[in-house]
Amino acid sequence: MKNISLPFYTKLAMVLFSIISLGYLAILGQTLLAPLLTSFLLALLLLPLAGYMERKWRFKRSIASIVSVVLMIVVITGILYFLANQLTDLWKDWPLLKHQAETSFHDIQLWISKTFNVNTQIQIDYLKNSASSALSTSASVLGATLLTLSSTLLFLFFLLLFTFFILNYRGVLFNFLTSVFEERHAQKVSEVVRQVQYIIKKYVTGLFLQMFIVTILMVIILLILNIKYAVLLGLITGIFNIIPYLGIFTALLISILITFATAGAGKVLLIIIAFVSVHALDGNVLMPLVVGSKVKINALFAFIGIVIGEMMWGISGMFLCIPYLAVLKIIFDKVDQLKPWGVLLGSEEKPLKKRRVYRITKKIKLEEQE
Repeated sequence: MKNISLPFYTKLAMVLFSIISLGYLAILGQTLLAPLLTSFLLALLLLPLAGYMERKWRFKRSIASIVSVVLMIVVITGILYFLANQLTDLWKDWPLLKHQAETSFHDIQLWISKTFNVNTQIQIDYLKNSASSALSTSASVLGATLLTLSSTLLFLFFLLLFTFFILNYRGVLFNFLTSVFEERHAQKVSEVVRQVQYIIKKYVTGLFLQMFIVTILMVIILLILNIKYAVLLGLITGIFNIIPYLGIFTALLISILITFATAGAGKVLLIIIAFVSVHALDGNVLMPLVVGSKVKINALFAFIGIVIGEMMWGISGMFLCIPYLAVLKIIFDKVDQLKPWGVLLGSEEKPLKKRRVYRITKKIKLEEQE
């Protein structure tokens, strides 16, 4: 069979058509694919525990998989229970928060009146009109809320189910990946699978460890600053920090609003300084030290991936984009035709500096040797 050489624009059109088709299918299959890909990450995280129970305690693979998933449920339930208790304390202080918000709103009204010469009554009328239009759409908002809740419950159900199945049938999945390619590529495929497994496991483990460290740091700093709900705000910061780049800013906004309502505007600046300091420490020390340099994706394509992930799958897409970009980079680096794409996704490597080597002669004289 002759090798047909296609023009560049034909290849480009085919690649673009394939990318658009895959993206459209991913959007259509969000209900299935989002929990499936998340379950793959969790299964890699639970794999050492399941393997330990199979080797040391002689558990069957299905029993070890069930026990691992149950332990994961217990840990997640404990975190949610603790978070619910903190939110209950916040709800008890709702009258105080409401009063502080009303006082702050009145001050803002006076500032707008003095600065922009806008009558207070005009501001109130504008807010009333906005409130009436919001009430007219309350039914649609309630329906969207119920739909979101049902989608979340369905996502969690599929998440647990897929995690169990991936752990239980991991041998079948591995044999499929190695047998679907030609035999001469079997060694390279096995190497890619092992490397993906190692990097994703290290990344997810480091991510949760990073979340724990950030939570402890924020709780300690907020307690020192005597901020109310320090534990709640620290936990929110740690959880939101999982979402790269955008999560820390969302947690900062929530912390500013709660601090402004409970302690006034005086401590808002301290909150901003604390968040900036922890974020700088996290980005320059914790991320390289804990998560490591295993996921070498440059910031440009990491941010593009986050935006595309949010457009396609929302928060779950923002969380999944970085590890799966790392998977794509591993595959690109191993396939000769795709190596330029791996270079494009990766970070720029700094050139090694040439070191000078010195030797001591018999005359006890340092001579430079290139």
